[in-house]
Order: sequence, then structure tokens, then C-alpha cells
Amino acid sequence: MNEEFRRTDLRFATEPFGLSVRGAALEWVPPKECCRILILAGQHGEEPETTVSLSRALRSLASPPDHVGCVLAANPDGLTLGTRGNAHGVDLNRNFPTADWQEANVGVRWHVDEPGSGKLPIGTGSSPGSEPETRALIDLIDRHCPEQVIALHAPLACIDDPLDSPAGRWLSERTGLPLVTEIGYPTPGSFGTWAAERGLPVITWEFPKRSIEDLSRDAVPVLIQILEGGMEGLLG
Repeated sequence: MNEEFRRTDLRFATEPFGLSVRGAALEWVPPKECCRILILAGQHGEEPETTVSLSRALRSLASPPDHVGCVLAANPDGLTLGTRGNAHGVDLNRNFPTADWQEANVGVRWHVDEPGSGKLPIGTGSSPGSEPETRALIDLIDRHCPEQVIALHAPLACIDDPLDSPAGRWLSERTGLPLVTEIGYPTPGSFGTWAAERGLPVITWEFPKRSIEDLSRDAVPVLIQILEGGMEGLLG
């Protein structure tokens, strides 16, 4: 951990790339040079640990990353409301225009390890890419063309890398989390599927079920390594 540069505020410039349903700014921290890696946090509002951990990693740096861009809150309305979905009640990670997108609600558990088969319904949108947050993220990626995306989620405690890539193995080794090539259940309309259909590699880093304080000690140092270029030699 870079204790010398720890700050309580994020002093790096952010740039808007869209607006949420409620009109909140969708912002990212752009790299100083080209964006080779994009880190995406806060896509589900019930996973604030992803946003806080990425923010703490950025706030531990002396200057913005050279080649790593960061979206701290892909779903700011959900983070404000404390909901998985956005202000329309749509799971943004099921709203991407993919070959397998489905209009029917999908089911999510109240607790990820809850026994039984009962799930709560959540919408996927009125059409593929119906939500402003989805369209804005697609546009951001189209404009900056990252070589790799790392999507932060919780709390499945694994590194989900369908390509079993050197970057995925690097991340698994440093986090101590198992590397899997599939999550074990269908994810129609997911960001990962959309990216795969376009040939864009996505690694989903599923944080373990830990407190934000614990993750600050475990996940943040690895995020700092990525921000400082530690993964770039493994791309391609």
C-alpha cells in the first residue's frame, strides 16, 4: 500500500460519459495516455465495496494511471438507492445487446448463499441496451477501445476468466481466489457476453464476502498493482 500518497479525497480529474436515469453524471477517471485496461466498478448498487476499493486504490497513487481507466460507479442511482438495479429496476448486467438477451425477468437471491430455490425477479429492460447507463458504457468503450476490461463484482469469491488468460491467472495468483472459466449459471444480456461477442476480453473479479475494511487490506494492493501497470505486459 502506498501510504505516502493516501488521501481522503480523489484529486484526479474525472470526465463525464453520460447520465443515469435520474440524471446523475456517469464519470470515469481517464488514463494519462491511451486506455489499455478499463476497470469497471459499481454496476450493481448492492456491491458498494467495489466502488470504495477502486477509489481507495486510486487515492493511493501520486498521479493518474498511465494506461488504466476507471469507472467508479457504473450504476450511480443503484448505489444511491442501495439496489442491485438502476432507477428503472433493471439489472444493468442483463441489459446489454447480446444474442441471448431475454425480455423476461431474471431471478436473483436476497442472500447469495441462501438455501432453497426462491429467487426475486428483476427486470432486464424493455429492449437490449434500453438503459442510459448501458448505452453510455458501450459508447465509452467504443471511443477508447481498451484491450482488457476488469469488472469488479461481489461476493462470489473467484476470478471469472472465460479465456483462462495470463492476465486472469496473474490476478488469481495475487488475490488467492480460484480461477474459473464460467460462473455456473446463465447470464443472458450480461456485459461479459456482450464483450465476448465483440472480441473484447473481460475478467470478472468477484470479491469475497468481506467487509470494506478487510478488502482495503486485501484487494486494494492488487488494484494498485494493476493501476501502476503490473498487468499490462500480459495483455494480448
